Amino acid sequence: MSSRAFDPEFEPLIPMLPSISDLSSLDSIREMRANTAALTVPAPDRDDVINEDRMIPGPAGAPDVPIRIYRPKRDSNAIRPAVIEIHGGGFVIGSIEMMDAWCQRVAAEIDAIVVSVEYRLAPEAPYPAGLEDCYAALSYTAGNAEQLEIDPTRIAIAGQSAGGGLAAATALLARERGGPALCFQLLEIPELDDRLDTPSMLAFDDTPLWNRPNAVWSWRHYLGPDHDGDVSQFAAPARATNLANLPAAYISTMEFDPLRDEGILYGLRLLQAGVSVELHSYPGTFHGSALLATASVSKRGADEALHVLARRLAAAPRGVISSD
Repeated sequence: MSSRAFDPEFEPLIPMLPSISDLSSLDSIREMRANTAALTVPAPDRDDVINEDRMIPGPAGAPDVPIRIYRPKRDSNAIRPAVIEIHGGGFVIGSIEMMDAWCQRVAAEIDAIVVSVEYRLAPEAPYPAGLEDCYAALSYTAGNAEQLEIDPTRIAIAGQSAGGGLAAATALLARERGGPALCFQLLEIPELDDRLDTPSMLAFDDTPLWNRPNAVWSWRHYLGPDHDGDVSQFAAPARATNLANLPAAYISTMEFDPLRDEGILYGLRLLQAGVSVELHSYPGTFHGSALLATASVSKRGADEALHVLARRLAAAPRGVISSD
């Protein structure tokens, strides 16, 4: 067992976690995807949430994008806020199914419409494919707000790990392109910086689930074989030089996570640019330790993220569907 001071509740559970040990080749990544899919137990459908799968138009010249829409069953004529959810997986693994339970909980407990995005993965589809798919989902949601019974002034974006990086990049891209407007960004353990040179990234090369070697391959695949060294801010949001006029943010980081410092630094730079930010680094945790959901610190992190998201969406303007 590592000498790092993990939360004591994690110690007996860490051996049960899946191993992400080799992302060096497409064959090993595909094997990892298959193993991850086998380990992903579908969340039981809640009685108070309706799920719907759709295909929406993708970026110009690209395939359609699969999305899953989660809608509370409550009868109400009030239009609801929306959350665009982007799953994690180091840009190379992961799926909508991973976030089923989270999306259903948000829909039920916040009374929001959740749109989860099945974006294209690297290395088969390197940057900007995944980002453009996420932006297409945001554009579809905002452009069809009336049909979806969504308040276009109350659309937030959320993501975990690589999904947190894609959420931050989507917010930057929306600002660059003049919309759609986002009222909030929830960035949990976000993957933001391809330079891999922060103290936490250099220190944590053998941590559970995610470590520096995995991060190296993750960025290599995401940036693609034609990468020439000039990395866009939309690929790696930590490279953005102007963070003004972005939506308010909540950023969570974990103590023993190689991504810890890039999340903290991004939050600090957002604050310095005049963006409202809540930043929380959880002690004794590591990247993906939230999967050990029975631990008190994991419950606290999940509850806080939901509370912050609910409060931020409630603070935005509200609308009512016309009866015409």
